[in-house]
Amino acid sequence: MSVTVRVPAKVNVQLAVGAARPDGFHDLANVFLAVGLYDEVTVAPSADGLRITCEGPDAGQVPLDRTNLAARAALLLADRYGRSADVHIHIAKDIPVAGGMAGGSADGAGALLACDTLWGTGASREELLDICAELGSDVPFSLVGGAALGTGRGERLTPLETGGTFHWVFAMASRGLSTPAVFREFDRLAEGRHVPEPVASQELIAALAKGDADALAATVTNDLQPAALSLFPELAGTLAAGREAGALAALVSGSGPTTAFLVRDPESAAAVQRALAASGTCRSVRTASGPAPGATVTGR
Repeated sequence: MSVTVRVPAKVNVQLAVGAARPDGFHDLANVFLAVGLYDEVTVAPSADGLRITCEGPDAGQVPLDRTNLAARAALLLADRYGRSADVHIHIAKDIPVAGGMAGGSADGAGALLACDTLWGTGASREELLDICAELGSDVPFSLVGGAALGTGRGERLTPLETGGTFHWVFAMASRGLSTPAVFREFDRLAEGRHVPEPVASQELIAALAKGDADALAATVTNDLQPAALSLFPELAGTLAAGREAGALAALVSGSGPTTAFLVRDPESAAAVQRALAASGTCRSVRTASGPAPGATVTGR
């Protein structure tokens, strides 16, 4: 017996960040768009207790202990339903590791849905989302997919309409960036100045609803981008190369260091992909489109 769940990456088309809260988190207005780069998480009963294996690009950087969000998801669900988390969790990675595209969060959401299906807990969607929020700020969106506005620290979701398909090119960097380190740098750069309350852009939400790539390009923003560039200055060259190749918009994805390029159509995506691959400014380049569905059972 086993259950396999496919779960998407995300790009933040808006990431507005407020000042640090007393608990160390930041209030956000975080507009998520799920895109068609996927991890697959397979869960099967294990006679050896909870264990994790991983394959794929940069799999060596993925923790294989109980700090992994996939392991934590299994443990939280098992604890809630009074059972042992005796499962083997296998992660087939295709989402960049430490890349700002919620790969770890995707694995947490995937493992949660897979364990729920394997064990037949009958947990409601609300219960699963509650566990997701306990796991991390991006995990609820990994379960839901599509497009959504995340508020609070990003875990409170409001679904958003999308009126078409948006095409993207993603440039993978030569190394990762720690999300906590990027937020610390954001705080350092913000020291001594007023940080406004984060507010979702109504123009951006309207562009998503219309499926208008040009209007979306005019409104995408990421308040963490200056901090990511401060810690990883080479990303500026990647962003410039994508713009020169004809991207409608170029931004750091989430906390980085993956850079995201919005383009008009698949042909433009192919052209920007070729140019970035030839630029020498990044390790690898991928194309994907969104919105994509959230965590989905694909095999059992």
